[in-house]
Amino acid sequence: MREYLLTLCITAAVTYLLTGPVRKFAIVAGAMPEIRARDVHREPTPRLGGIAMFFGLCAGLLVADHLANLSTVFENSNEPRALLSGAALIWLIGVLDDKFEIDALIKLGGQMIAAGVMVMQGLTILWLPIPGVGSVALTQWQGTLLTVALVVITINAVNFVDGLDGLAAGMVCIASAAFFLYAYRVWVSYGIEAAAPATLFSAILMGMCLGFLPHNMHPARIFMGDSGSMLIGLVLAAGAISITGQVDPDALKLFAGSEKAAVHQTVPVYIPLLLPLTIIAIPAADLVLAIVRRTWRGQSPFAADRGHLHHRLLEIGHSHSRAVLIMYFWSALIAFGALAYSVNSASMWIVLGIVFLSAIGLALLLLPRFTPRTPRWAQAFVPPRYRRPAAVSEPAAATPQAPGDEDEAEPRTPVAAGAARVNGATALGARSRFLDRRKAGSSR
Repeated sequence: MREYLLTLCITAAVTYLLTGPVRKFAIVAGAMPEIRARDVHREPTPRLGGIAMFFGLCAGLLVADHLANLSTVFENSNEPRALLSGAALIWLIGVLDDKFEIDALIKLGGQMIAAGVMVMQGLTILWLPIPGVGSVALTQWQGTLLTVALVVITINAVNFVDGLDGLAAGMVCIASAAFFLYAYRVWVSYGIEAAAPATLFSAILMGMCLGFLPHNMHPARIFMGDSGSMLIGLVLAAGAISITGQVDPDALKLFAGSEKAAVHQTVPVYIPLLLPLTIIAIPAADLVLAIVRRTWRGQSPFAADRGHLHHRLLEIGHSHSRAVLIMYFWSALIAFGALAYSVNSASMWIVLGIVFLSAIGLALLLLPRFTPRTPRWAQAFVPPRYRRPAAVSEPAAATPQAPGDEDEAEPRTPVAAGAARVNGATALGARSRFLDRRKAGSSR
């Protein structure tokens, strides 16, 4: 564990220290696109943050290769080299997209090639654990197609959710933390060496995200861009593929009674088709909803709009920071809930805890629908935005609005936080600042 923590800290430090110079380089290189219709930020912000994240990945792998215990991962497996090869290719495509805005189909082809490069070097799914059946061996073509599909789905799920400051990096960090705990448990508790690469990948991914987040939290000074979002999506997929397709469930039969029982016991995180959707369920749901929504409107699935989940949170009145924290909460609930269920699927307390936390999450979603009413005696103890507004005389020329004229009213403009009729911590009134999502056009 100490070596994993050292690798994580080195990765985070390198990523953090390089992000500042990379930001200056992005400004000089002109990687500061104009604000698009769907963007939430109001000032041009440099991208190319994935450059710092990629060098953080390289530093983490280099440090792990020289540590006493983790060096055996490189000696016994070719998966770290496969990850580095695929990551370098997808990172290069992302850098070109951040600077020149390459076509979406070209990026999709690059993602498939990067996944193919990893498959050629041994990072692929060899078998599927099926509940009630056991492990089913896959042919070479079946394993390749399933591996490529998982990589492409995970990359685009992370890429689609990268719409608010700190959102993608934070959600992937939460997912990788839960995945690290599971992979470490499989390796240490059951003594399965094949789970070591996935544990290493998760630790490095956490370091990449933690090192970049201080520069990317609202208000962000730099964006990771596609060079960063596709990179962390590929690393997350590589860890899922490694532990799913390489760890034989038969190795657990001594601890679970039989191979079938072992597969049944680990089903929440062992089925490859569900694993990426479990640890990044929110981005995956956003991806599916975006494809259905755009197809229903007769648009291309790659045509962007303002209908993503984080945009809808802003629409109903949440502030930027609160929307990000709510997405963090749901990601952590799903990821760690699946982790707890994999440890003890028979515990009713785990189910009740997940239900209780889900109710809290729903209450947080509905907060902007209610106007805070703080008693007069307690106003000195709450933030200014929760205090009752002072009485203000209405202008003489103002005319009352009819009950049915709300839709024809002029759109409200942003007001300062703490002003009258502001919902919660947001700086906007009750009406959405996004008047018509269908008029927005962008690349995601």
